[in-house]
Amino acid sequence: MSNPPPPIPRRVNGKPTVLVTGFEPFDGHSINVSWEVARTLESRAAAVFPEVGMVTAQIPCRFGECIDEVARLIQQHQPVLVICLGQAEGRAQITVERVALNIRDARIADNKGHQPTDEAVINDGPFAYPSRLPVAELVAQLRIDGHPVAASYTAGTFVCNDLFYGLMHHLERAPRPGGFIHLPILPEQQRSDDGRSADREDAPHTIHGAPAAVSLSVQVATLEAAIALMLRRTDLVTTQSIP
Repeated sequence: MSNPPPPIPRRVNGKPTVLVTGFEPFDGHSINVSWEVARTLESRAAAVFPEVGMVTAQIPCRFGECIDEVARLIQQHQPVLVICLGQAEGRAQITVERVALNIRDARIADNKGHQPTDEAVINDGPFAYPSRLPVAELVAQLRIDGHPVAASYTAGTFVCNDLFYGLMHHLERAPRPGGFIHLPILPEQQRSDDGRSADREDAPHTIHGAPAAVSLSVQVATLEAAIALMLRRTDLVTTQSIP
């Protein structure tokens, strides 16, 4: 059975829509880099991407609820491109995720106190979904252009992976480019090992007692370059825009 045709995208101020999401703070942080980057992208979008309308949203750091919210946003805005961002304390580069896994296995509780163990994201769903972003091509070009990026083969088993898997499951039925990108923390988020959840897989202990961090300006510039590459690569604006 063939996939259904892509839905006709709605517009923001008469333009095709790009949806970018970030998470609310979690694990003791007062901010989340993913939301700081997303909202900065939106504030700059009119100047940087005049051909599209950008919609951003803060997603709850809660299993299941994060999936429901992004599905609602896609239904509401019918974007031509979906980029979901998440925070990965302990990573030194912006990492484009390749694979979403159908598993919830939380080492800490989410923001609602839920801490599942060895649980499916979607019952009877496939074990994994690949990203709908051209990960290898995207990473290669961004690295050529000097951006601190790498491909990642695991989004973990916490809420970031939950959203990634739920997004890919949704896009199976509503095809369009979309995927998940993990971001390093900001310098102002750095904290010692004593203040961190050391058992988190994305928060390893470090020699110097603080994880790597990348400035907001560098992360925003990288995401702007990634979005521009995606729009050019698939000709999304001209081929899917409404007459």
